[in-house]
Amino acid sequence: MLDIVRIKQNPDEVAQALAKKGCEVDFAQVIAWDNERKAKINEVEQLKARRNKVSTEIPALKKAGKPVEPIFEEMRHIGDEIAESDAEINALVERITDFLSRLPNIPDPDLKAGEKENNEVVRIVGEKPEFSFPIKNHVDLCTSLGLIDYERGVKLGGNGFWIYRGLGAQLEWALLNYFVEEHLKDGYEFILPPHQLNYSCGYGAGQFPKFSDEVYWLDCDEDRHRNRFMLPTAETALVNMYAGEIIDESKLPMKFFAYTPCYRKEAGSARAEERGMIRGHQFNKVEMVQYAHPDHSMEAFEELVAKASALVEKLGLHFRVSKLAAGDCSASMARTYDVELWIPSMGIYKECSSVSNANDYQARRNNTRYRDAATGKPAYVHTLNGSGLATSRLIPAIVEQFQNEDGSVTIPEVLRKWMGGREFIGK
Repeated sequence: MLDIVRIKQNPDEVAQALAKKGCEVDFAQVIAWDNERKAKINEVEQLKARRNKVSTEIPALKKAGKPVEPIFEEMRHIGDEIAESDAEINALVERITDFLSRLPNIPDPDLKAGEKENNEVVRIVGEKPEFSFPIKNHVDLCTSLGLIDYERGVKLGGNGFWIYRGLGAQLEWALLNYFVEEHLKDGYEFILPPHQLNYSCGYGAGQFPKFSDEVYWLDCDEDRHRNRFMLPTAETALVNMYAGEIIDESKLPMKFFAYTPCYRKEAGSARAEERGMIRGHQFNKVEMVQYAHPDHSMEAFEELVAKASALVEKLGLHFRVSKLAAGDCSASMARTYDVELWIPSMGIYKECSSVSNANDYQARRNNTRYRDAATGKPAYVHTLNGSGLATSRLIPAIVEQFQNEDGSVTIPEVLRKWMGGREFIGK
């Protein structure tokens, strides 16, 4: 959520920044509401001061034998005015909060305006694999090697689902074991969160109310604030773990990672670049999250980008890192770098990790703060997240980049200890 103080101080600057994300906004109304709110609060404070002053006079009036009933009547009138003003203040706060909650995050100043067309490749790792034989796509490879059963996945769950089988299931689990081992080595705390979350988690992460139709809801109550949903990413849980709390500054940065399946309504289309496992309703992902001090927010971001990149590099895959333009960043994020895998059969790169910094946007929504050691005052933390990694893009890249002429696939060396020492997957 955006800071109303910042908006009031620099409305044109904030509007211009949001325009880089394609969001055109006029702040005149919300500024007027906030001014009205402050005026009402001032009125209430004066009324309360009057009530307190009169209250202290009552004992003396009684002792002097003077009538106090008119004073009691005045106090009842003041009480009614206070209650009425409090209701008006609450209504204004709701309007302001609703307005701000629907705005995207302000992109960092160095981001280009626009969308995908203005993304910038900042790093390329390895060479594109070259083949002396006709290559196969990952769907054919996974089917011929018995790694993925697409047909029976659709039978069980419908379009956008698949089944890992045999060595395919082992390969999937080897990747997850590899990620867990690497994150533990780097000092991140392992979290296994609930897969069912309440509305406040979606709101705190910045996904609700705007994107509330993109998740799977579990309850039938018309008021979604009382419903639960299946988490679309572990980020939604991790960034809300300390909602409403004040963290001791000495504990920052706090570093977590979680393994969960991710459940999303989006699924593959008929387009070739969305076939197979590239996009589905359920996929496995390990997610990294940091709670960082604002002064060290960029350091945390660079660490997460380096970690996601290193995981792919150690697998031996060719990939690139792209800095997203403002309009291609998700609504909650101020900056995002994508780690993108080369898919030879498609001739394109597909993202396997998005590393993002929300700055204080999520912390303002869920009220996650730290106590400044110097001033003793609370301030909002910065939250960052990054896939570390998502497997549904990795297996297509692995089988395609490491395919051999005889139809087998070479297993990345770092995964072999979880594959029974195998070097290849063959028919």
